[in-house]
Amino acid sequence: MDYITIELTSADPANTLQRLQNAGITLLDVESPGDFRLRFRISRADQKSVTALADKQGEAWKVLHHKGFFWPLRRLFRRPVLCLGLFLLLLVSLWVPSRVFFIQVEGNASVPTAQIVELTTECGISFGVRSRDIRSQQIKNALLEAIPSLQWAGINIKGCVAVISVRERSSAQEDEPNFTIGSVIAQRDGVIAELTVLRGIAQCSPGQAVKAGQVLISGYADCGICIRATQAEGDVYAYTNRVFTAVTPTEFAQKQQIAATRKKYSLIIGKKRINFANSSGNLEPTCAKIYSEKYVTLPGGFRLPIALVTETYLYADTEPFEASDPQALLQQFAGQYLRTQMQAGEVQQKGEVVTWLDGLCRLDGVYSCREMIGLFLPEENLPNYENN
Repeated sequence: MDYITIELTSADPANTLQRLQNAGITLLDVESPGDFRLRFRISRADQKSVTALADKQGEAWKVLHHKGFFWPLRRLFRRPVLCLGLFLLLLVSLWVPSRVFFIQVEGNASVPTAQIVELTTECGISFGVRSRDIRSQQIKNALLEAIPSLQWAGINIKGCVAVISVRERSSAQEDEPNFTIGSVIAQRDGVIAELTVLRGIAQCSPGQAVKAGQVLISGYADCGICIRATQAEGDVYAYTNRVFTAVTPTEFAQKQQIAATRKKYSLIIGKKRINFANSSGNLEPTCAKIYSEKYVTLPGGFRLPIALVTETYLYADTEPFEASDPQALLQQFAGQYLRTQMQAGEVQQKGEVVTWLDGLCRLDGVYSCREMIGLFLPEENLPNYENN
């Protein structure tokens, strides 16, 4: 509720209070800072009545301060340009997150980015398109059909950016025969999230739990009187769990300037080695070692099995160095490592526990992922039999 604090100057303060109460005005926090002054708090709705009675009796009054939401709003509405800007900002904040304004391509090396962007634009991704109008499967099929060198393609919406992720076929895959009988199996345990069969017979369905090595898309179809063999093809996404543990020290010994240098020489003749020093090896952890061999070479480039070995030991002072944020370093490393272990997909949820013990920072994490687990497994070639 909105309140106003008023200070009123009257020749008869008691009579003034009586008139205000008779008028049905509620006074709060009434106090008398002087002999002829009254200070009280009233609601905003009673301000006109109080000021009218004071003016009628010739009493002086002034507003000390206001309290409530009405007064800031009134000051705001007195600035129409600012109100219009805030209104437009609200509309933009509601409209922009549901639109796509930029296209980003990742994973391509030989395929031009402009070609991928052009194909996705033809499939409906344009400047300002609504995110829910984008058909990811349609765009994926169009890219794989138009660009044979792509092995996989996908699209993710991140804010106002449409990220087109592609994977190109390696040279080893290009050398393989175009058609090989085989099935798509599961690389790891999981629960099927999405199944797209391009060739073959599906052996699982979304929501089904599968184990590593289980056939997901079979390349063999029972046609009744015969079994038809083909090359199974498709994408299988599943919800998987990954466990990751990493440890890093919180303090290091950082090398400073070189304090001392020592060299040792030895001679290699065939498979034997003759040391010209009593001791060998690196005894101090702060010491760096430079090893070089110089063989005796005759004119014409013929090298004899005789070499002079020089070992240079560099002794350096150390200074303790404390890692700035080992926890953030481990979390960043965990995210990069998990992405490299997945064919395609992303980490959806993570639970990480960080422990500190004896100068070490340990990260134990359990990650819920949505990733592609389908792996094509070719069958062995069957021998060819000729009819005699």
